[in-house]
This record gives sequence, C-alpha cells and structure tokens, in this order.
Amino acid sequence: MGRGKFKGKPTGHRNFSHPDDIASGIYTRPRTFKQEVAEEEIEKVSEEEEVEEEPEKRKGTVGIIEIENPNLVKAKNMKAKDIDMERRTEPSRREREELEKQKAHERYMRLQEQGKTEQAKKDLERLALIRQQRVEASKKREAEKAAKEEKKKKLETSKSTNK
Repeated sequence: MGRGKFKGKPTGHRNFSHPDDIASGIYTRPRTFKQEVAEEEIEKVSEEEEVEEEPEKRKGTVGIIEIENPNLVKAKNMKAKDIDMERRTEPSRREREELEKQKAHERYMRLQEQGKTEQAKKDLERLALIRQQRVEASKKREAEKAAKEEKKKKLETSKSTNK
C-alpha cells in the first residue's frame, strides 16, 4: 500500500525535532553512517595537516615525471585594469570565412555591373543578338506593311479603273 510522500522508517514512525530542543542544544541528530565517515575524514585531514613534512609518495613514474595535460584549458583571469579596450579580438574561422564570402560576392557583383565577368559578357552578347533580331523583325514588319498597303492601293486603283 502507498504510504504517501515519505517512506516510513523501520521503527514505524518519524522523529521530528522540537525548536526548543534545537535552541537549547539538547537535541542532536542521530548519527548516521555518512556522518561518521565524514567526521573520520575530517579527523584524518586534520592529522595530515599536522604531519605535512612528509612528501607524498606516488606510485610508479607519476612521482618522477611532472606531466601537464596539453588539452587542459587554463582559465585566463584578467583584472579590469589590465584589459586593453583598444585591442580587438580576432574573428573566429567561421566569421572570417563569412566575411571573405561577402567580400568576394560584392567584388563579383561590381565586376558583373562593369561587364567584365564571363557571365556578363555572355549576357551582353545575348542581349546584342536579341536587339539585332528585334530590329530585323521590325524592318520586316514595316516592309510587309508597306507591301500590304501597296497591294491595297493597286486593288483600289484597279477597281476604280474597272468601273
């Protein structure tokens, strides 16, 4: 059966401290295993502090060779007075690549406007060809229109002469 939020102790009930007992210092929490271990460690540490004259003995070559981890990132703590406000930080690789990409695109568009790129040259050739075709088509239309008008005039003159 569910007992609610708190599980019962083997004794079957929970012990609560009374505020008066805590204030007077009479009540002490029952010592648990963890508290005992922690107190023992504190005692050991205090004993070790007293006997610091003995160097630490390390196993193997660890005591002989001092090893520094090259991957370890050391914190760079700087004081406010040491900070140089004029110095600019270098952009990251991604930021540099993005700036180069934007500059290259701007340069390309400038050359495109001036007609110096291959794409622009092809576009200008195509545009010139289209203009030439339009001029030829308009001349042809005008010639056809003129021929049609002439034909009409001939028909009108032939009709008027036949009457």
